[in-house]
Amino acid sequence: MTKIGIVSAFVLCLSMEAPAQWLDYPTPGIPRTKDGKANLSAPAPKMPDGKPDTSGVWRGPGAGSYDRNIARDLKPSDIQPWAEAIYQQRVRDLGKDAPRANCLPDPFPYYHMVDVARFVQTPGLIVILYQGTTNSVHRTIFTDGRPLPKDPNPAWMGYSIGHWDKDTLVVDTAGFNDRGWLDIEGHPHTEALHITERFRRRDFGHMDLEMTIDDPKTFTRPFSFRMDKTLMPDTDLLESICENDRSVPHMLGGTEITRLAPEILSRYVGTYEYAPGRQAVITFDGDLLFLQEGTNPLKLPLVPKSDTVFVSRTEGNWIEFSRDAQGTATGFVYHGGGVDRRAVRQAK
Repeated sequence: MTKIGIVSAFVLCLSMEAPAQWLDYPTPGIPRTKDGKANLSAPAPKMPDGKPDTSGVWRGPGAGSYDRNIARDLKPSDIQPWAEAIYQQRVRDLGKDAPRANCLPDPFPYYHMVDVARFVQTPGLIVILYQGTTNSVHRTIFTDGRPLPKDPNPAWMGYSIGHWDKDTLVVDTAGFNDRGWLDIEGHPHTEALHITERFRRRDFGHMDLEMTIDDPKTFTRPFSFRMDKTLMPDTDLLESICENDRSVPHMLGGTEITRLAPEILSRYVGTYEYAPGRQAVITFDGDLLFLQEGTNPLKLPLVPKSDTVFVSRTEGNWIEFSRDAQGTATGFVYHGGGVDRRAVRQAK
């Protein structure tokens, strides 16, 4: 297997989600329609004190958004130079030192976006159990009025306290270590990181989540993003345990990445078309290309393996460009998931 293939296989193994356990086992207390299906549009349940009950098994919107690039909507000036330099280096290294490559927890926001989680709500605390892609982790959110610890032992998931703003649960989390990543691509954070989550269960089966990232040592301003969470009735979580993977030393690293001059990278910049109405845009910044497909604003970083082959850190897939006699790109083939997708460059 080629080293590009090793990366693809490794990333695929880490990103596959296991199906839930005990499928179709009826969950008590779920409102049903006449055909017996869960009525996700029913009113949100309440606790005895009248507060919304967040309990249940919830899933996020899935991969391919802020879980890949937390800074997707930010301007270059919103990121501290040292943090952008580390991010760029991690992309060039194809994540070989990522926490998940070493059986450590995934990025904090990733668990809400991609993984399945069980919320257990009691009068004084809420427990969130994440199924996890590499590791099952848990959080305790104290709602008994205590403050955040002043000098905590830094932790992967931090320390969380919550309070109610009408029907919205507001959770403040701090006390993180600086070993975690904020997304799969590798944006760093410091121990100054403070995350605020606002959960609003708008009906029985749907919950809005707004997350605010505030780390003045990494970013020049706080920023927020939203996601939907959907109830998963009649199912349960699977145990997820990461075993120490012995293939990490063989992952493609920065020492095997080619550095290309800007004038070479600029030859690939442009709009490409897989099929009528299915476009992809290639841009470049620094010594990396970026691929943006369709209307998804996410830009996937592409690391040069050679003059014409670029590897995706995010997916482990790779792109091979074709060029004319003058060295200008005429199209590319996207190799990923066992399928080759061809795109033709559009005239300017």
